[in-house]
Amino acid sequence: MLKETVFEQLKIAMKEKKIVAKGVLTLLKSALDKAEKEKGSQLTAEEEMAVVNREIKQTNQSLDGAKQANREDLIEKEELKLSILKSFLPKQLSEEEIIQILDEAGIVKGMNMGDAMKIAKPLLAGKADGATISKVVKGLIS
Repeated sequence: MLKETVFEQLKIAMKEKKIVAKGVLTLLKSALDKAEKEKGSQLTAEEEMAVVNREIKQTNQSLDGAKQANREDLIEKEELKLSILKSFLPKQLSEEEIIQILDEAGIVKGMNMGDAMKIAKPLLAGKADGATISKVVKGLIS
């Protein structure tokens, strides 16, 4: 389970006094614990990936804010947080691999964007980020 992996890495970060890694891993562990408590049982791998993706999305928003404020110190910190969080995701698919999967799933030119996304999102959950999925789907249906 991802939670145990996060906990093991957290212990290592604490021993090695890696402050940013410790903070990121503590937040991720807390988010996983909270999601598990809300569900009332252990999370599935997909649910764990959803928690990680949510943390990545929040970090991306913080990174965008730091870039707009032109804060180099924060930009560096947020990029480090992002790399730590992304290390928990499975290998992300390339656009070519996404196109192949969506072609096989029946997404064709002229299809409604909403209908296409309803097919694409469950197929690609945890394997590609939402922005990439939207871009590829838009290209396929237009």
